[in-house]
Amino acid sequence: MRTYVEQGSHVVIVDVGHSYKGICDLLDGYYFTYSEQNPIEFNPFYLGDDILDIEKKESIKTLLLSLWKKDDENYSRAEYVSLSNALQSYFDHLKLHAELFPCFDTFYEYLRDKFLPLLREEGVKEKDFDIDNFLYVLRPYYHGGEFDYLLNARKNLDLLHQPMIVFELDNIKDSQLFPTVTIIIMEVFINKMRKLKGIRKVILIEEAWKALMRNGFSEYIKYLFKTVRKFFGEAIVVTQDVEDIISSSIVKQAIVNNSDCKILLDQSKHVNKFDSIQELLGLTDKEKSLILSINRANDPKLKYKEVFISLGGQLSKVYRTEVSPEEYLAYTTEEREKMHVQAYAKKYGSIRLGIAMLAREMRTA
Repeated sequence: MRTYVEQGSHVVIVDVGHSYKGICDLLDGYYFTYSEQNPIEFNPFYLGDDILDIEKKESIKTLLLSLWKKDDENYSRAEYVSLSNALQSYFDHLKLHAELFPCFDTFYEYLRDKFLPLLREEGVKEKDFDIDNFLYVLRPYYHGGEFDYLLNARKNLDLLHQPMIVFELDNIKDSQLFPTVTIIIMEVFINKMRKLKGIRKVILIEEAWKALMRNGFSEYIKYLFKTVRKFFGEAIVVTQDVEDIISSSIVKQAIVNNSDCKILLDQSKHVNKFDSIQELLGLTDKEKSLILSINRANDPKLKYKEVFISLGGQLSKVYRTEVSPEEYLAYTTEEREKMHVQAYAKKYGSIRLGIAMLAREMRTA
């Protein structure tokens, strides 16, 4: 992922476990996560230099409808049209009032103070668009509400042109915020996919995909793997548990069948059940032998790991992978080492300089 970003690609990573904090800081990316001190913040209403096209309107409407309606609750055609009119009217209002900052708060105030009286004048009936119910249900996302931070961000706003974005979902994967955040993630990558012409777009879904599958993300995963290549993009899914691959019909049907590149690390733990993995991934007996040879005869004088890479079933090899001490410190997920890196970054003023100093000490130790 670091190499992709440094070569000019745009990378979106969805993770659980804070594995990508170091590399995100190193590449000056946007890191979205949740904590009590710094809750996760977005702003789907901020356009920047972009325009309010059909896709942008649809993504905001999808978000608002998901906040308003329950999963098993349908919306009417009249409600959909009214919401569309409300959005267009709000953005027209912003053009006339440059002092207003585009965000959910000003959208909510516009609906309450301007759009609602307008509906009353036009005689729009409650059964066609119950705006009072809409405002009541979405009140928690407005200023002073329980989730008022979620849709009112004033920093990290230009997601379209930011080449490195990490969504860390560990602290919210079981909360009611999770479905809303997944919709925002979908919108972010699809926006990049369709608007960044001639630029490679990569979405990497780490262990987070298991949580995503439980929350209606599966159709999006299928859509991604079938269409992303048409837009000069790549979709990558990572898992540490082979059972997940075998047991998930979505992975079997959508991901495996549309993945020309397969990368496997050491499978020695699964040697007794590797036949099912071989069948699932469509591996030849020669490829099976290569995979089961990983890390079996490593040179003890060198610090490296081996990895199997298959490209379209036409080229399959085992490679050595060795990184510099600087890269190791940037990528490490071991908590003690991460804390050491953060301490040096704070001491020397930046993560890049902190890593350089720590690597120098490692070499001279």
